[in-house]
Amino acid sequence: MNIAHWLATTALRSPGAPALLTGEHVDSDYAAFAASSASVGAWLAAEHGVTPGDRVALHLTNSARYLECLYGIWWCGAVAVPVNRKLTPGERAAVIEDAGATVVFIDAKATGGGTDTSEAMNRATHVPVDDAPWREVRGAREPAERSPGDLAWLFYTSGTTGRPKGVMLTHGNLLAMALCQIADVDPIGPGEAVLYAAPLSHGAGLSGLVHVRAGSRHVFPSTGRFDADEVLTLAERVGQMSLFAAPTMVRRLVKAARQRGTDGNGIKTVIYGGGPMYLADIQDAVSVLGQRFVQIYGQGESPMTITTLSRADHRNTEHPRHTARLAGVGTAHSAVRVRVCDREGRPLPPGRIGEIEVMGATVMAGYWRDPEATAAALRDGWLRTGDLGVFDEDGYLTLAGRSKELIVSGGTNIHPREVEEALVSHPGVAEAAVVGVADPEWGELVVAFVVPTDPEHTDTTALDAHCRGLIARFKRPRRYHLVPELPKNAYGKVDKKALHTTATAP
Repeated sequence: MNIAHWLATTALRSPGAPALLTGEHVDSDYAAFAASSASVGAWLAAEHGVTPGDRVALHLTNSARYLECLYGIWWCGAVAVPVNRKLTPGERAAVIEDAGATVVFIDAKATGGGTDTSEAMNRATHVPVDDAPWREVRGAREPAERSPGDLAWLFYTSGTTGRPKGVMLTHGNLLAMALCQIADVDPIGPGEAVLYAAPLSHGAGLSGLVHVRAGSRHVFPSTGRFDADEVLTLAERVGQMSLFAAPTMVRRLVKAARQRGTDGNGIKTVIYGGGPMYLADIQDAVSVLGQRFVQIYGQGESPMTITTLSRADHRNTEHPRHTARLAGVGTAHSAVRVRVCDREGRPLPPGRIGEIEVMGATVMAGYWRDPEATAAALRDGWLRTGDLGVFDEDGYLTLAGRSKELIVSGGTNIHPREVEEALVSHPGVAEAAVVGVADPEWGELVVAFVVPTDPEHTDTTALDAHCRGLIARFKRPRRYHLVPELPKNAYGKVDKKALHTTATAP
Protein backbone atom coordinates (compact mmCIF):
# COMPACT_ATOMS: atom_id res chain seq x y z
CA MET A 1 0.00 0.00 0.00
CA ASN A 2 1.15 3.50 -0.88
CA ILE A 3 1.59 5.63 2.26
CA ALA A 4 -0.29 8.39 0.37
CA HIS A 5 -3.46 6.29 0.59
CA TRP A 6 -3.76 7.51 4.18
CA LEU A 7 -4.19 11.07 2.91
CA ALA A 8 -6.69 9.99 0.27
CA THR A 9 -8.74 8.08 2.84
CA THR A 10 -8.77 10.94 5.36
CA ALA A 11 -9.83 13.40 2.65
CA LEU A 12 -12.83 11.20 1.82
CA ARG A 13 -13.74 10.65 5.46
CA SER A 14 -13.28 14.24 6.69
CA PRO A 15 -12.96 16.54 3.67
CA GLY A 16 -13.76 19.74 5.58
CA ALA A 17 -11.50 19.06 8.55
CA PRO A 18 -8.70 21.63 8.97
CA ALA A 19 -5.45 20.12 7.72
CA LEU A 20 -2.62 22.58 7.06
CA LEU A 21 -2.13 25.64 9.26
CA THR A 22 0.43 28.44 9.35
CA GLY A 23 0.32 29.64 12.91
CA GLU A 24 -3.37 29.68 13.77
CA HIS A 25 -4.46 30.33 10.16
CA VAL A 26 -5.98 27.40 8.27
CA ASP A 27 -4.43 27.19 4.80
CA SER A 28 -6.16 24.00 3.64
CA ASP A 29 -8.73 21.45 4.71
CA TYR A 30 -8.15 17.76 3.98
CA ALA A 31 -9.99 17.89 0.66
CA ALA A 32 -7.72 20.69 -0.56
CA PHE A 33 -4.61 19.03 0.89
CA ALA A 34 -5.33 15.82 -1.01
CA ALA A 35 -6.27 17.67 -4.21
CA SER A 36 -3.01 19.66 -4.15
CA SER A 37 -0.95 16.54 -3.56
CA ALA A 38 -2.73 14.72 -6.38
CA SER A 39 -2.00 17.68 -8.65
CA VAL A 40 1.68 17.62 -7.71
CA GLY A 41 1.82 13.94 -8.63
CA ALA A 42 0.00 14.43 -11.92
CA TRP A 43 2.20 17.39 -12.84
CA LEU A 44 5.40 15.48 -12.06
CA ALA A 45 4.25 12.66 -14.32
CA ALA A 46 2.88 14.82 -17.17
CA GLU A 47 5.46 17.61 -17.28
CA HIS A 48 8.62 15.83 -16.14
CA GLY A 49 8.02 12.20 -17.02
CA VAL A 50 8.35 11.04 -13.41
CA THR A 51 7.37 7.40 -13.08
CA PRO A 52 7.00 5.10 -10.05
CA GLY A 53 10.39 4.52 -8.46
CA ASP A 54 11.95 7.75 -9.79
CA ARG A 55 13.52 10.04 -7.19
CA VAL A 56 12.31 13.58 -6.52
CA ALA A 57 14.19 15.77 -4.03
CA LEU A 58 12.82 18.29 -1.54
CA HIS A 59 15.17 21.16 -0.67
CA LEU A 60 12.67 23.23 1.28
CA THR A 61 12.04 24.96 4.56
CA ASN A 62 9.10 23.77 6.65
CA SER A 63 5.77 24.87 5.22
CA ALA A 64 2.39 23.55 4.13
CA ARG A 65 3.83 23.40 0.60
CA TYR A 66 6.42 20.89 1.83
CA LEU A 67 3.72 18.39 2.83
CA GLU A 68 1.82 18.92 -0.42
CA CYS A 69 4.98 18.17 -2.42
CA LEU A 70 5.94 15.20 -0.23
CA TYR A 71 2.58 13.52 -0.61
CA GLY A 72 2.48 14.48 -4.30
CA ILE A 73 5.73 12.61 -4.85
CA TRP A 74 4.23 9.53 -3.22
CA TRP A 75 0.91 10.05 -5.02
CA CYS A 76 2.54 9.34 -8.38
CA GLY A 77 4.60 6.46 -6.92
CA ALA A 78 7.92 8.29 -6.87
CA VAL A 79 10.52 8.28 -4.10
CA ALA A 80 10.99 11.30 -1.83
CA VAL A 81 14.56 12.48 -1.19
CA PRO A 82 14.42 15.07 1.61
CA VAL A 83 17.55 17.23 1.64
CA ASN A 84 18.73 18.91 4.80
CA ARG A 85 18.57 22.62 4.04
CA LYS A 86 21.62 23.27 6.26
CA LEU A 87 23.93 21.34 3.95
CA THR A 88 26.49 23.23 1.91
CA PRO A 89 25.93 23.51 -1.87
CA GLY A 90 28.54 20.81 -2.42
CA GLU A 91 26.92 18.47 0.08
CA ARG A 92 23.49 19.07 -1.44
CA ALA A 93 24.84 18.35 -4.90
CA ALA A 94 26.37 15.08 -3.67
CA VAL A 95 23.00 13.94 -2.34
CA ILE A 96 21.12 14.93 -5.51
CA GLU A 97 23.68 13.22 -7.72
CA ASP A 98 23.86 10.04 -5.67
CA ALA A 99 20.06 9.75 -5.54
CA GLY A 100 19.71 10.40 -9.25
CA ALA A 101 16.89 12.87 -8.61
CA THR A 102 15.52 14.46 -11.79
CA VAL A 103 13.35 17.10 -10.08
CA VAL A 104 14.18 19.22 -7.03
CA PHE A 105 11.54 21.29 -5.25
CA ILE A 106 13.20 24.42 -3.84
CA ASP A 107 12.39 27.67 -2.07
CA ALA A 108 14.41 30.84 -1.59
CA LYS A 109 14.80 30.36 2.16
CA ALA A 110 16.32 26.91 1.78
CA THR A 111 18.75 27.98 -0.93
CA GLY A 112 19.60 31.26 0.78
CA GLY A 113 18.26 33.13 -2.21
CA GLY A 114 21.00 31.70 -4.42
CA THR A 115 21.17 28.93 -7.00
CA ASP A 116 23.38 25.87 -6.96
CA THR A 117 25.77 25.90 -9.87
CA SER A 118 27.05 22.33 -9.57
CA GLU A 119 26.68 20.02 -12.54
CA ALA A 120 24.57 17.55 -10.54
CA MET A 121 22.13 20.24 -9.45
CA ASN A 122 21.92 21.69 -12.96
CA ARG A 123 21.02 18.29 -14.40
CA ALA A 124 17.95 18.21 -12.16
CA THR A 125 14.97 20.43 -12.90
CA HIS A 126 14.53 23.05 -10.17
CA VAL A 127 10.95 23.81 -9.23
CA PRO A 128 10.32 26.84 -6.98
CA VAL A 129 7.31 25.78 -4.92
CA ASP A 130 5.72 29.23 -4.87
CA ASP A 131 5.72 29.45 -8.68
CA ALA A 132 4.91 25.86 -9.63
CA PRO A 133 1.75 25.51 -11.77
CA TRP A 134 0.70 22.08 -10.50
CA ARG A 135 -2.66 23.34 -9.22
CA GLU A 136 -3.65 23.74 -12.87
CA VAL A 137 -3.12 20.02 -13.49
CA ARG A 138 -5.91 17.62 -12.64
CA GLY A 139 -4.68 14.82 -10.38
CA ALA A 140 -5.67 11.17 -10.13
CA ARG A 141 -8.23 10.45 -7.39
CA GLU A 142 -6.22 7.49 -6.08
CA PRO A 143 -2.48 7.32 -5.43
CA ALA A 144 -0.40 4.95 -7.54
CA GLU A 145 -0.34 1.40 -6.27
CA ARG A 146 2.85 0.46 -4.46
CA SER A 147 3.84 -2.70 -2.64
CA PRO A 148 5.25 -2.78 0.91
CA GLY A 149 8.72 -3.46 -0.47
CA ASP A 150 8.75 -0.49 -2.85
CA LEU A 151 11.00 2.42 -1.98
CA ALA A 152 9.28 5.51 -0.52
CA TRP A 153 11.88 7.64 1.27
CA LEU A 154 15.60 7.95 0.61
CA PHE A 155 17.18 9.41 3.73
CA TYR A 156 20.81 10.49 3.67
CA THR A 157 22.77 9.95 6.86
CA SER A 158 24.83 12.67 8.50
CA GLY A 159 28.05 11.13 7.21
CA THR A 160 30.00 11.59 10.45
CA THR A 161 32.18 8.58 9.58
CA GLY A 162 32.44 9.12 5.82
CA ARG A 163 30.30 10.24 2.92
CA PRO A 164 26.54 10.29 3.54
CA LYS A 165 24.75 7.06 2.64
CA GLY A 166 21.21 6.84 1.27
CA VAL A 167 19.04 4.82 3.64
CA MET A 168 16.32 3.02 1.67
CA LEU A 169 13.00 3.14 3.50
CA THR A 170 10.06 1.35 1.92
CA HIS A 171 6.33 1.97 2.16
CA GLY A 172 6.22 -1.05 4.47
CA ASN A 173 8.92 0.47 6.69
CA LEU A 174 6.99 3.74 7.00
CA LEU A 175 3.67 2.02 7.69
CA ALA A 176 5.21 -0.12 10.44
CA MET A 177 6.94 2.89 11.95
CA ALA A 178 3.74 4.95 11.99
CA LEU A 179 1.69 2.14 13.54
CA CYS A 180 4.34 1.76 16.25
CA GLN A 181 3.81 5.41 17.09
CA ILE A 182 0.18 4.67 17.93
CA ALA A 183 0.93 1.42 19.73
CA ASP A 184 4.00 2.43 21.71
CA VAL A 185 4.53 6.18 21.70
CA ASP A 186 1.42 8.34 21.65
CA PRO A 187 -2.12 7.23 20.74
CA ILE A 188 -3.88 9.97 18.76
CA GLY A 189 -7.44 11.10 19.43
CA PRO A 190 -9.83 13.50 17.67
CA GLY A 191 -9.07 17.20 17.47
CA GLU A 192 -5.32 16.88 17.88
CA ALA A 193 -2.57 18.91 16.26
CA VAL A 194 1.07 18.26 15.37
CA LEU A 195 3.57 21.12 15.26
CA TYR A 196 6.50 20.98 12.83
CA ALA A 197 9.18 22.88 14.72
CA ALA A 198 12.00 20.52 13.66
CA PRO A 199 12.98 19.92 10.00
CA LEU A 200 10.52 17.87 7.96
CA SER A 201 13.51 16.28 6.25
CA HIS A 202 14.14 14.28 9.43
CA GLY A 203 12.15 12.77 12.28
CA ALA A 204 9.51 15.49 12.35
CA GLY A 205 8.42 14.60 8.83
CA LEU A 206 8.15 10.93 9.69
CA SER A 207 6.30 11.57 12.96
CA GLY A 208 3.57 13.38 11.04
CA LEU A 209 2.55 10.39 8.92
CA VAL A 210 0.19 8.93 11.47
CA HIS A 211 -1.36 12.36 12.06
CA VAL A 212 -2.46 12.40 8.42
CA ARG A 213 -4.24 9.09 8.97
CA ALA A 214 -5.86 10.46 12.14
CA GLY A 215 -6.99 13.70 10.50
CA SER A 216 -4.99 15.92 12.85
CA ARG A 217 -4.13 19.56 12.21
CA HIS A 218 -0.61 20.11 10.84
CA VAL A 219 0.75 23.35 12.25
CA PHE A 220 3.73 25.32 10.90
CA PRO A 221 5.22 28.15 12.97
CA SER A 222 4.66 31.56 11.37
CA THR A 223 8.35 32.33 11.87
CA GLY A 224 9.29 29.26 9.82
CA ARG A 225 11.68 28.05 12.53
CA PHE A 226 11.80 26.80 16.10
CA ASP A 227 11.09 29.62 18.52
CA ALA A 228 10.32 28.43 22.05
CA ASP A 229 8.06 31.38 22.88
CA GLU A 230 6.10 30.89 19.65
CA VAL A 231 5.68 27.18 20.42
CA LEU A 232 4.28 27.94 23.88
CA THR A 233 1.90 30.56 22.49
CA LEU A 234 0.68 28.28 19.70
CA ALA A 235 0.12 25.45 22.16
CA GLU A 236 -2.12 27.66 24.30
CA ARG A 237 -4.16 28.82 21.29
CA VAL A 238 -4.26 25.65 19.16
CA GLY A 239 -4.51 23.08 21.98
CA GLN A 240 -3.91 19.32 22.01
CA MET A 241 -0.63 19.94 20.26
CA SER A 242 2.22 17.45 19.99
CA LEU A 243 5.69 17.96 18.59
CA PHE A 244 8.92 16.12 17.92
CA ALA A 245 11.92 17.87 19.48
CA ALA A 246 15.63 17.27 19.74
CA PRO A 247 17.09 17.56 23.26
CA THR A 248 18.49 21.04 22.53
CA MET A 249 14.99 22.19 21.58
CA VAL A 250 13.58 20.72 24.79
CA ARG A 251 16.10 22.66 26.84
CA ARG A 252 15.15 25.91 25.09
CA LEU A 253 11.45 25.18 25.56
CA VAL A 254 11.95 24.57 29.27
CA LYS A 255 13.94 27.79 29.65
CA ALA A 256 11.22 29.81 27.92
CA ALA A 257 8.45 28.18 29.97
CA ARG A 258 10.30 28.92 33.20
CA GLN A 259 10.72 32.55 32.20
CA ARG A 260 7.03 32.84 31.30
CA GLY A 261 5.88 31.04 34.39
CA THR A 262 3.89 28.48 32.40
CA ASP A 263 3.69 24.70 32.51
CA GLY A 264 3.20 24.33 28.75
CA ASN A 265 -0.58 24.44 28.75
CA GLY A 266 -1.90 23.14 25.41
CA ILE A 267 1.04 20.82 24.77
CA LYS A 268 -0.18 17.24 24.74
CA THR A 269 3.11 15.43 24.07
CA VAL A 270 6.75 16.26 23.48
CA ILE A 271 8.38 13.33 21.70
CA TYR A 272 12.10 13.75 22.16
CA GLY A 273 14.98 11.98 20.46
CA GLY A 274 17.64 12.41 17.81
CA GLY A 275 20.45 12.85 20.33
CA PRO A 276 21.36 12.20 23.95
CA MET A 277 18.92 13.53 26.53
CA TYR A 278 20.84 13.63 29.78
CA LEU A 279 19.18 12.69 33.05
CA ALA A 280 19.52 16.16 34.57
CA ASP A 281 17.85 17.72 31.52
CA ILE A 282 14.79 15.46 31.45
CA GLN A 283 14.34 15.79 35.21
CA ASP A 284 14.38 19.56 34.83
CA ALA A 285 11.97 19.39 31.87
CA VAL A 286 9.44 17.32 33.81
CA SER A 287 9.69 19.64 36.83
CA VAL A 288 8.76 22.62 34.63
CA LEU A 289 6.41 21.20 31.99
CA GLY A 290 5.02 18.17 33.78
CA GLN A 291 4.44 14.68 32.46
CA ARG A 292 4.17 15.47 28.76
CA PHE A 293 7.23 13.56 27.60
CA VAL A 294 7.90 10.39 25.61
CA GLN A 295 11.38 9.41 24.41
CA ILE A 296 12.13 7.52 21.22
CA TYR A 297 15.42 5.97 20.17
CA GLY A 298 15.95 5.12 16.54
CA GLN A 299 18.22 5.73 13.57
CA GLY A 300 17.68 6.60 9.95
CA GLU A 301 18.17 2.89 9.32
CA SER A 302 15.27 2.04 11.66
CA PRO A 303 13.46 5.36 11.82
CA MET A 304 11.95 6.44 15.13
CA THR A 305 11.58 2.82 16.17
CA ILE A 306 14.14 0.90 18.15
CA THR A 307 12.98 1.62 21.71
CA THR A 308 10.66 4.01 23.51
CA LEU A 309 10.49 5.34 27.06
CA SER A 310 6.76 5.79 27.47
CA ARG A 311 4.76 8.46 29.25
CA ALA A 312 3.92 5.84 31.86
CA ASP A 313 7.62 5.18 32.43
CA HIS A 314 8.22 8.89 32.97
CA ARG A 315 5.34 9.04 35.45
CA ASN A 316 6.22 5.93 37.43
CA THR A 317 8.31 7.77 40.02
CA GLU A 318 7.62 5.14 42.69
CA HIS A 319 9.51 2.42 40.84
CA PRO A 320 12.83 1.65 42.56
CA ARG A 321 14.71 1.97 39.24
CA HIS A 322 12.83 5.03 38.00
CA THR A 323 15.93 7.24 37.87
CA ALA A 324 17.93 4.62 35.99
CA ARG A 325 15.09 4.18 33.50
CA LEU A 326 14.79 7.92 33.01
CA ALA A 327 18.48 7.98 32.05
CA GLY A 328 17.85 5.26 29.44
CA VAL A 329 15.81 4.88 26.27
CA GLY A 330 13.15 2.37 27.31
CA THR A 331 11.98 -0.90 25.81
CA ALA A 332 11.71 -2.33 22.29
CA HIS A 333 9.00 -1.15 19.93
CA SER A 334 6.22 -3.54 18.95
CA ALA A 335 7.50 -4.15 15.41
CA VAL A 336 11.12 -4.99 16.28
CA ARG A 337 13.41 -7.17 18.33
CA VAL A 338 16.39 -5.55 20.01
CA ARG A 339 19.48 -7.20 21.44
CA VAL A 340 22.96 -6.29 22.72
CA CYS A 341 25.87 -8.26 21.24
CA ASP A 342 29.62 -8.70 21.53
CA ARG A 343 31.93 -8.06 18.59
CA GLU A 344 31.24 -11.49 17.12
CA GLY A 345 27.49 -10.89 17.13
CA ARG A 346 26.75 -13.10 20.15
CA PRO A 347 23.90 -11.84 22.35
CA LEU A 348 25.00 -10.63 25.77
CA PRO A 349 23.05 -11.04 29.03
CA PRO A 350 21.57 -8.09 30.96
CA GLY A 351 24.20 -5.92 32.60
CA ARG A 352 26.80 -6.36 29.84
CA ILE A 353 27.61 -3.50 27.44
CA GLY A 354 27.74 -4.31 23.75
CA GLU A 355 26.57 -3.17 20.34
CA ILE A 356 22.84 -2.66 19.91
CA GLU A 357 21.26 -4.63 17.07
CA VAL A 358 17.67 -4.49 15.82
CA MET A 359 15.55 -6.64 13.52
CA GLY A 360 12.00 -6.05 12.33
CA ALA A 361 9.53 -4.39 9.99
CA THR A 362 11.02 -0.92 10.33
CA VAL A 363 14.61 -1.85 9.45
CA MET A 364 15.80 -0.37 6.14
CA ALA A 365 16.02 -2.32 2.92
CA GLY A 366 19.69 -1.31 2.69
CA TYR A 367 21.87 1.56 1.50
CA TRP A 368 21.19 3.03 -1.92
CA ARG A 369 23.63 1.66 -4.50
CA ASP A 370 26.06 0.56 -1.80
CA PRO A 371 26.01 -3.22 -1.37
CA GLU A 372 29.24 -3.25 0.67
CA ALA A 373 27.89 -0.85 3.28
CA THR A 374 24.61 -2.77 3.31
CA ALA A 375 26.39 -6.06 3.96
CA ALA A 376 28.40 -4.48 6.77
CA ALA A 377 25.31 -3.00 8.44
CA LEU A 378 22.90 -5.94 8.05
CA ARG A 379 24.04 -9.27 9.48
CA ASP A 380 21.58 -12.17 9.21
CA GLY A 381 18.71 -9.70 9.17
CA TRP A 382 19.98 -7.76 12.19
CA LEU A 383 20.90 -4.08 11.82
CA ARG A 384 24.19 -3.30 13.52
CA THR A 385 23.52 0.19 14.86
CA GLY A 386 27.05 1.09 15.91
CA ASP A 387 25.59 2.25 19.23
CA LEU A 388 26.64 0.73 22.53
CA GLY A 389 24.09 -0.11 25.18
CA VAL A 390 23.15 -2.33 28.09
CA PHE A 391 19.86 -3.97 29.06
CA ASP A 392 18.62 -4.35 32.63
CA GLU A 393 16.73 -7.43 33.82
CA ASP A 394 13.38 -5.88 32.81
CA GLY A 395 14.33 -5.19 29.19
CA TYR A 396 15.07 -1.46 29.60
CA LEU A 397 17.94 -0.23 27.45
CA THR A 398 20.51 2.40 28.39
CA LEU A 399 22.86 3.90 25.80
CA ALA A 400 26.59 4.05 26.41
CA GLY A 401 27.63 5.96 23.28
CA ARG A 402 28.85 5.12 19.82
CA SER A 403 31.17 2.14 19.46
CA LYS A 404 33.71 4.28 17.58
CA GLU A 405 33.71 6.86 20.40
CA LEU A 406 34.71 4.36 23.08
CA ILE A 407 37.75 5.59 25.05
CA VAL A 408 40.30 3.03 26.25
CA SER A 409 42.52 4.48 28.98
CA GLY A 410 44.99 2.32 30.86
CA GLY A 411 43.36 -0.76 29.33
CA THR A 412 39.93 0.19 30.75
CA ASN A 413 36.87 1.08 28.67
CA ILE A 414 35.37 4.50 29.36
CA HIS A 415 32.04 5.40 27.78
CA PRO A 416 31.76 9.13 26.95
CA ARG A 417 28.03 9.16 27.69
CA GLU A 418 28.65 8.34 31.36
CA VAL A 419 31.15 11.19 31.75
CA GLU A 420 28.86 13.62 29.90
CA GLU A 421 25.97 12.68 32.20
CA ALA A 422 28.13 13.57 35.21
CA LEU A 423 29.18 16.90 33.72
CA VAL A 424 25.73 18.15 32.69
CA SER A 425 24.35 17.38 36.15
CA HIS A 426 26.44 20.33 37.41
CA PRO A 427 24.32 23.51 37.53
CA GLY A 428 27.11 25.49 35.88
CA VAL A 429 27.14 23.33 32.73
CA ALA A 430 24.80 24.01 29.82
CA GLU A 431 26.23 21.39 27.45
CA ALA A 432 29.16 18.99 27.45
CA ALA A 433 30.86 16.55 25.11
CA VAL A 434 33.70 14.13 25.79
CA VAL A 435 36.33 12.67 23.44
CA GLY A 436 39.45 10.56 23.82
CA VAL A 437 42.88 11.69 22.68
CA ALA A 438 46.02 9.63 22.26
CA ASP A 439 48.44 9.49 25.17
CA PRO A 440 51.79 7.59 25.22
CA GLU A 441 51.35 6.43 28.81
CA TRP A 442 47.64 5.68 29.13
CA GLY A 443 46.69 4.99 25.53
CA GLU A 444 43.95 7.62 25.61
CA LEU A 445 42.94 10.45 27.90
CA VAL A 446 39.45 11.79 28.54
CA VAL A 447 39.03 15.38 27.33
CA ALA A 448 35.88 17.37 28.08
CA PHE A 449 34.42 20.30 26.16
CA VAL A 450 32.06 22.28 28.36
CA VAL A 451 29.62 25.09 27.53
CA PRO A 452 29.27 26.93 30.86
CA THR A 453 26.12 28.71 31.95
CA ASP A 454 28.29 31.53 33.33
CA PRO A 455 31.72 31.62 31.66
CA GLU A 456 33.16 34.19 34.07
CA HIS A 457 32.47 32.08 37.14
CA THR A 458 33.14 28.54 35.94
CA ASP A 459 35.77 26.71 37.96
CA THR A 460 37.21 23.61 36.32
CA THR A 461 38.54 22.47 39.68
CA ALA A 462 34.98 22.42 40.98
CA LEU A 463 33.85 20.54 37.88
CA ASP A 464 36.55 17.96 38.47
CA ALA A 465 35.49 17.53 42.09
CA HIS A 466 31.89 17.19 40.94
CA CYS A 467 32.86 14.39 38.54
CA ARG A 468 34.90 12.56 41.16
CA GLY A 469 31.80 12.47 43.35
CA LEU A 470 29.73 10.78 40.63
CA ILE A 471 32.05 8.56 38.57
CA ALA A 472 35.23 6.59 39.19
CA ARG A 473 38.36 8.68 39.37
CA PHE A 474 39.90 7.11 36.26
CA LYS A 475 36.86 8.15 34.18
CA ARG A 476 37.04 11.83 34.98
CA PRO A 477 38.30 14.26 32.33
CA ARG A 478 42.02 14.99 32.43
CA ARG A 479 41.57 18.21 30.46
CA TYR A 480 38.73 20.71 30.20
CA HIS A 481 38.02 23.11 27.37
CA LEU A 482 35.50 25.86 28.13
CA VAL A 483 33.79 26.81 24.86
CA PRO A 484 30.91 29.16 23.95
CA GLU A 485 29.19 26.38 21.99
CA LEU A 486 29.71 22.84 20.75
CA PRO A 487 30.28 22.35 17.02
CA LYS A 488 27.32 20.61 15.38
CA ASN A 489 26.87 19.17 11.94
CA ALA A 490 24.01 19.97 9.59
CA TYR A 491 21.86 17.40 11.37
CA GLY A 492 22.23 19.07 14.76
CA LYS A 493 24.51 16.38 16.19
CA VAL A 494 27.66 17.26 18.10
CA ASP A 495 30.60 16.99 15.70
CA LYS A 496 33.04 14.94 17.77
CA LYS A 497 35.49 14.70 14.89
CA ALA A 498 35.89 18.47 15.08
CA LEU A 499 36.29 18.31 18.84
CA HIS A 500 38.92 15.60 18.51
CA THR A 501 40.84 17.78 16.06
CA THR A 502 40.70 20.68 18.51
CA ALA A 503 41.76 18.47 21.42
CA THR A 504 44.80 17.13 19.57
CA ALA A 505 45.90 20.45 18.07
CA PRO A 506 49.31 21.65 19.37
